[in-house]
This record gives sequence, structure tokens and C-alpha cells, in this order.
Amino acid sequence: MDLTAVLTPAEEGGYIAFNPETGTTTQGETIEAALANLKEATTLYLSEFPLAVTGHPVVTTFTIPAHA
Repeated sequence: MDLTAVLTPAEEGGYIAFNPETGTTTQGETIEAALANLKEATTLYLSEFPLAVTGHPVVTTFTIPAHA
């Protein structure tokens, strides 16, 4: 099953990893560690709450004006 991972830098260092299909969130010191932790957390979540994936979310960016 292919799922989506969104990784963002954490304020305290490392990365926060989020899976939008399930809502699972975790973190890790490196991208690789954050992804490994997300795979584990999502696998545990799906063992309790099976998911019928209907497609991947659309992930994009947008710009807002900077405050003057």
C-alpha cells in the first residue's frame, strides 16, 4: 500500500512526519528515522483501523503576503 508522508523540520531539531490518509504523526532526528517511525506508527494504526484508500491526497504549496 502506497501512502503519503509529509515531513517538516521540527523546532527542537529533527523532523515531524505526518500521514494525511490516517492522521498518524511522529518524529525522528533524521528524515530516514522520521519515515521509519511513521511507517511503524501507521502500520500499528492500520492494524486497529483498516483503511480503504481511495487515492492520494493532493499536496501543493501556496503563497501568502508577508507582513510589513
